[in-house]
Amino acid sequence: MRYKIVYMGTPHYAKEILATLIEAEDMDVSLVLTQPDRPVGRKKVLTPPPVKVLAEEHSIEVLQPNRLSEEGIVEAITAHKPDFIVVAAFGQLLPKSVLDIAPCINLHASLLPRYRGASPVQQSLLNGDKVTGVTSMLMEEGLDTGPMLEKIEFEIPEDMRLHALMQQLTDDACELTLSTIRKFNEITPEEQNESEATLCKKIRKADGEVDFTDAELLYNKYRAFEGWPGIFAGNGTKFDDLTLVECDKEHQAFELLALEEESVIVGCGRGSVKIGTIQPASKKAVSAKAYCVGRGIKVGDPIL
Repeated sequence: MRYKIVYMGTPHYAKEILATLIEAEDMDVSLVLTQPDRPVGRKKVLTPPPVKVLAEEHSIEVLQPNRLSEEGIVEAITAHKPDFIVVAAFGQLLPKSVLDIAPCINLHASLLPRYRGASPVQQSLLNGDKVTGVTSMLMEEGLDTGPMLEKIEFEIPEDMRLHALMQQLTDDACELTLSTIRKFNEITPEEQNESEATLCKKIRKADGEVDFTDAELLYNKYRAFEGWPGIFAGNGTKFDDLTLVECDKEHQAFELLALEEESVIVGCGRGSVKIGTIQPASKKAVSAKAYCVGRGIKVGDPIL
């Protein structure tokens, strides 16, 4: 049997799932919906979403509505007579007119009902979770509220950061997509327990600001905000290449505790971290030791 698929998604996570569907011999993706092209970078170059690029490479029809309620969109999806509509990080809620066309399966990068919303992977790292995963679910009109179909769990290594965890969950989501479609008629959907539900918001740049009150929280922000927004002090100084040293001893926030090769050990109100790279606002990144030596900062002094 070949399954007819209409696919909705936008970023790299969604692109990888689409690639898995395209490569599967029993899947036939005939239509892709994704977000409109957006300006990217300082030069604001109009850039297509990764999902669009892949779809066009395989000569698959692409639609880019600002809203799924736009004229002709529901009719276009219906005309393809899909067995399933598969959705991954699409960026829009599906209206009832679309949900009624075919079973809509969403691949969400958390163990629902935890972390509904826009930033589930970052949230699992911010909270220092030991386990996360991917959930396939039947979509309804609410945000990530539909009945759950299947899950794949993953134990998070203590030093794993956002990019590596995102890749792991992407790989798991690809596997789960095929499994859920192929076993769909055998799966009994499980309602989410609303009392256990949590919601995570879109990450803002301001979320990356750190105050060195708690080393564990600081380190988890470093893990969660890899790439963007990163972590930085209130004066714009950025920190990179962090290691958690200890979580219990009391220190002055930002206190230089020791120099260690090209790194420095810095105290927090509770605990301490090793920092490899420091970048003052509007300047180049340097080794943390060079930063301190260049400013005459000695052990016992604050680094800012």
